[in-house]
Amino acid sequence: MKLTVFFDDPYWVGVVEVESEGKVMAGKHTFGAEPSLQQVWEFVQRELPTLVERLSIGVTANKAQRRAVNPKRMARLAARESRARGVNSASQEAMRLELEKRKKERPRLSKEQREALAVRKREIAVQKAKAKHRGR
Repeated sequence: MKLTVFFDDPYWVGVVEVESEGKVMAGKHTFGAEPSLQQVWEFVQRELPTLVERLSIGVTANKAQRRAVNPKRMARLAARESRARGVNSASQEAMRLELEKRKKERPRLSKEQREALAVRKREIAVQKAKAKHRGR
């Protein structure tokens, strides 16, 4: 699991990348103003588990073979990654697929809520009508 916090104008954003079983799943959290270390830690403790649970769509990640790396090269790669802005393309693809999934679910949920509200209003109207004729 990897959490990357960066400035995406005008907000600070945290992107969580979870890699499991050869797939990369990614989620995004907007912090707003620049988060302190305490705010990031609270996010990791409280909100990160629920964010990771909601992730369902993964993108297959092409994994490079690991081999022995020169320590100096490893230090350069670590420095480059810490300077790098943003997230990798597999994570962006996973976030895009997750967003599309939510877009498809939202109208269905809205329709169900609307229908439930219409049924409830109808029940209330029927009850009012019965109450008007009760005293006869």
